[in-house]
Amino acid sequence: MKYFWKLFLFSVIVLVLAACTDDSEVEPENGEGTSGEGGAEEASGGDLVMAFPSDAVSMDPHGSNDVPSEQVRDTIYEGLVDLDENLEAVPALATEWEQVDDTTWEFTLREGVTFHDGSEFNAEVVKANIDRLQDAATASPRAFMLDMVSEVNVVDDYTVEIVTEYPFSPLLNNLSHGAGKMVSKDLIDEDYQNAIDESGLDMTLEAYYEAREAGGEDHEEAAQQIGGNIGTIVEQNPVGTNYLQFDSRSAGERTELVANEDYWDGPPTIDSATFKVVSETASRIAELETGDSDFIAQVESSNIERVESNQDATLERTDSLSIDYLGFNTNQEPFDDPLVRRAITHAFDKEAVLSGVYNNSGTPAVAPLAPGMLGHDENLEGLEYDMERARELLAEAGYEDGFDVNLMVNDDNPERVDMAVWLQESLAELDINVNIEQVEWGSYLELTGNGEHDMFILGWSNSTGDPDNGISPLFHSDNLGAPGNRSFFENDELDQLLDEGAQESDEAAREEIYMQAQELLVEEAPAIFVRHSENLNAYHNGVEGLEIGRDNIFDLRNVTIE
Repeated sequence: MKYFWKLFLFSVIVLVLAACTDDSEVEPENGEGTSGEGGAEEASGGDLVMAFPSDAVSMDPHGSNDVPSEQVRDTIYEGLVDLDENLEAVPALATEWEQVDDTTWEFTLREGVTFHDGSEFNAEVVKANIDRLQDAATASPRAFMLDMVSEVNVVDDYTVEIVTEYPFSPLLNNLSHGAGKMVSKDLIDEDYQNAIDESGLDMTLEAYYEAREAGGEDHEEAAQQIGGNIGTIVEQNPVGTNYLQFDSRSAGERTELVANEDYWDGPPTIDSATFKVVSETASRIAELETGDSDFIAQVESSNIERVESNQDATLERTDSLSIDYLGFNTNQEPFDDPLVRRAITHAFDKEAVLSGVYNNSGTPAVAPLAPGMLGHDENLEGLEYDMERARELLAEAGYEDGFDVNLMVNDDNPERVDMAVWLQESLAELDINVNIEQVEWGSYLELTGNGEHDMFILGWSNSTGDPDNGISPLFHSDNLGAPGNRSFFENDELDQLLDEGAQESDEAAREEIYMQAQELLVEEAPAIFVRHSENLNAYHNGVEGLEIGRDNIFDLRNVTIE
């Protein structure tokens, strides 16, 4: 009884002290928690702490093509254009533009913009960035986003001309992509100089740039020699023009950014943003409940009820343009045979998976393009769940006795692991033995990019909102491996359709082309299209002004914390 009263009195004292404490006067340990000059009852910018399941793979906008990296980088870097809520191009670092002819675009650049290192943004910077993206030495997995650009001409300090090799309708959309974000030219020069020095190349920086401009064997040899060292400096100290700037980073743990007080459109309301890695979903939710994090990303659908029952938190549900899919490595037996791919697609009970794994979150998918997008076909019929048909196709392909296969999945996504287990159990009925291999996110991207897998589960976020970016990165033969085509699918007819769709300017004609492309994908079945996902994120009710795009990228510039 004495123990009970001691515990009771202690609890009362703690509550009283807590009620009398103003967090704005306390510096949180390790930069965690929220603080601000306004006190507990006043909204202020403060320090926003965000918890994510995966770390950024690269801080270089040309270095990787994944959403976790872009969620951090998008606050540091800016491109020439951005997209509004209707997926229309709006000014960013370019104030206006004109399509001079089918292949020539002229951009007027914003004046008075400086990078975080104090250097100036101008037309030379635009050319330096696109040249770097396309340089073989950079080996960017995002180069395909602007590989149609044949020339970047500096007209004057604030006018740049971009010429494409062929008419390319989604150019503005592609320039809004992370591949089109601008890095300080001073940093680019330093990065190249470091790569030259580290590799021992007997060539000056100016000579390398001249060789690159001229093309030919001299550049190819030099690029091969310095390639392994490109990006080192940018990774260590990323420099952009956006409203947050790099402060510090501990890979695998956290990345800390602070306000850019000299931002051309006015400083952000927040003082800092910490992107913290908390891989387990339950731990992220606990962080939100205890206040250790103000925002958590990727709330798995199985935890919707838990988050919604928390009166101090808001679950933000956003329809996406993305596709969750289960891919086959079509370079590997037996998945080089479309009969086998169709058989496994028929053995996949999509409705059961959406209900049992995703708790009916998201929209069932037949093909890559989500509802509301140009080219989405509501009348397209997919390969329905039919185990008897699956057996027939396997027998026709010569695999009536089944086979062994490895299914690779990233270990920080419980829903993908659950889906893998679901498929494992289903295919066991067909005598197909599925070994599930769970891999860390960065290694997962590398292994699947190199083709070291049989099957895999992944998602694709169409950040440009154009049908070209919804299909071409995943299935065009130009993009095998790390750029996006981890199915290593090659089909001449599909390539031709996608090339025509990108070059066609008539919207109705484009729509018909992408409908045909999706019919072909259903027939060839390089992947099982599972669902168009719903972005599930949550934040404390004291956080206001946070904007979440359909690509699950966050705008933090107007965030305040109560």
